[in-house]
Amino acid sequence: MKNPIFFICFLMLSVLSLRAQFNPEKAQVQGNFQIDMQTYTADEKIGISAEDINGEKTAMNAYGKIIYRYGDFSAGLRYEAYLPPIEGYDQAYEGHGIANKYIKYNGQNVEITVGNFYDQFGNGLIFRSYEEWSLGYDNSMNGIRVKGKPFDGITLKGIYGTQRHYWQEYENGNRGIVRGVDANINLNYLLDGLRSSKTRISLGGSFVSKYEKDNPFSEYKLPENVGAYAGRLNLRHGKWSFKGEYARKINDPHAINNFIFKDGEALWLSGTYTQKGFGAIASFKRIDNFSFTSMRNPEVGDAPNINYLPPLSYQHNYTLPAMYPYATQANGEIGYSAEVFYRIPEDTKLGGEYGTKLSMNYSRIHGLDKEPLAGDTVINVPGTEGYKADFLKFGDVKYFEDLSFKLNKKVSKSVKFTAGYTHIDYNVAVIEENIQQVEHFYKTDIGFIDLTYNINREEALRTEMQYLSTRQDSGNWAMALVEYSIAPSWFFTVQDQYNFNNPASNNTYHYYTFSAAYVHQSTRFSLSYGRQREGILCVGGVCRQVPASSGFRLTISSTF
Repeated sequence: MKNPIFFICFLMLSVLSLRAQFNPEKAQVQGNFQIDMQTYTADEKIGISAEDINGEKTAMNAYGKIIYRYGDFSAGLRYEAYLPPIEGYDQAYEGHGIANKYIKYNGQNVEITVGNFYDQFGNGLIFRSYEEWSLGYDNSMNGIRVKGKPFDGITLKGIYGTQRHYWQEYENGNRGIVRGVDANINLNYLLDGLRSSKTRISLGGSFVSKYEKDNPFSEYKLPENVGAYAGRLNLRHGKWSFKGEYARKINDPHAINNFIFKDGEALWLSGTYTQKGFGAIASFKRIDNFSFTSMRNPEVGDAPNINYLPPLSYQHNYTLPAMYPYATQANGEIGYSAEVFYRIPEDTKLGGEYGTKLSMNYSRIHGLDKEPLAGDTVINVPGTEGYKADFLKFGDVKYFEDLSFKLNKKVSKSVKFTAGYTHIDYNVAVIEENIQQVEHFYKTDIGFIDLTYNINREEALRTEMQYLSTRQDSGNWAMALVEYSIAPSWFFTVQDQYNFNNPASNNTYHYYTFSAAYVHQSTRFSLSYGRQREGILCVGGVCRQVPASSGFRLTISSTF
């Protein structure tokens, strides 16, 4: 049979339907859907010609998900349509059909899933499958997953299957088979002497392997089984907590690392201290040749990632501070970050009647201190181990630096505001062009203020003003936004992003947007018209390029 997973899901779903006929009150149906539609028009003022839209007047991305539950069993389907995909999404998604399907048994101490599933081992350093609709990213597993709790404090997982690659069916070994096991041990449950301890300790370990056939026409003899393992430790005592994970992967030559045979490493450390009115977080990350995908050299689009490398830099929420986001460099990076929160108490000179919240974040990321191997004059020579690098030594090339301050203040019962400043050094040669030994910086200074005035219990007026200054890239930007809301249903927004002092042009550019949204219970409608600037959109350190566009955008989403 061509697709046994689908047959198993269909058979078990039929059994559930028959059972529901005898006891329908135990059956539940839930789901959600979203439709995104966008129109495209030529707009010479921001550089969009008729040739750029290539005759495409509209595009649509949509999905619908249905979950059926009956007792300990559940089953689900996810239908997706890209007709055609909205610009910025990979065009390999074009088409429609059932993207995910699964059936699950969830008993007292065991859970079994057959079909598509998402999961993560530890911090995701060697395995994470997830979906991010806004990025057009989905690397779901298709196979089987078993979870078990044989004893209090011990959780075991096992996975087996292949990853989604757009609409491509798995056949003839066109991508790797992923297999993995994970264990998490909570020592406070397992050891009687620690049950009442204020120190909470958990240990974890994972192993994942990918089997991908070697190409007989390849220039090199490539490993068909690539294994990765990881160990982690979580500690918590009173106001202190610590998380750490180390992972290692055997040599895995592929297109991303230029077919070098060097083992990969990843280290993630994070410590936290919190008390009333104060908190601090410090993190360290080192990545060395740790791209882990289920396809060495895909013919279409990007290879699905088996793992996930958590971002170290601060994830900005405001538009202009988020204009230059950092994308994790799997081929090698080392860096640290620190964040401090402080609340000035109420009824003090600085805190005022309602108190004041302050926060500061700093992150800095460099390349590794890579040196050529003996006999080589350059690094990353294909067919070799590529380079050598001291484990804790920072390379000379800086990739990214971010210093941010933020203040949150409630002035009265009706007025509150957030204000902030950010300085970013952005090495565009590394982050966008993948030239790891070059420094070419965009240096930016950004300020913003976000003010909300509650007119009454239902109506509110919110304004944002942001300013970005740089002598590089497209020059300076200013942004103004006004939003009027009527709780709980209506939102109206007008905004303009204004680009001026552009070194490449004498023109100024306005990227205006008019939008309205209506919310009724769990359904939301939003309609906007305007321009979208070209740039990079990132979520959790994973990024995609967004082209400039002009036109209408409609989004409808609902949960039932």
